[in-house]
Amino acid sequence: MFNPGSYFREVGRELKKVTWPSKNQTIEMTILVVGVSLIIGAYIGALDYIFQKLIAQALLLR
Repeated sequence: MFNPGSYFREVGRELKKVTWPSKNQTIEMTILVVGVSLIIGAYIGALDYIFQKLIAQALLLR
């Protein structure tokens, strides 16, 4: 049967084993994730714009 007290004790024990990143590591990784997300977003946006123009041009040529 599920014992909430035992569960939370084990969770506490496991959390003590975790190696948490430093403040600088957290900031660096956050900047990296935001930067990569912006680059990928711009790339996908550019492709979307190009394909939109190509499809519009193809429909006009019909």
